Amino acid sequence: MVAQLPLPLLDTAAITAHIELNPQVRFGKPVVKGTRTTVAEVLEMLANDMSAADIQEDFPAIGPAQIRACLLYAAYKESIVLLAA
Repeated sequence: MVAQLPLPLLDTAAITAHIELNPQVRFGKPVVKGTRTTVAEVLEMLANDMSAADIQEDFPAIGPAQIRACLLYAAYKESIVLLAA
């Protein structure tokens, strides 16, 4: 028998507090609320070795809470499993 590990609980309140999808902004891509910066752009900055402080320096509206929300959003999207019928 294979043991199945429980999925970690995601802080969905943090996601909804800082991330929004609006068809009128960036074609409905998920963005940091109050900005036009997409979640993907924040993740790309982190992947390119920018620190949270560097991101906040370049984008003052994006602080540690918003960066964490972007990471949580990506983790949430990765955890969804789609089954073909």
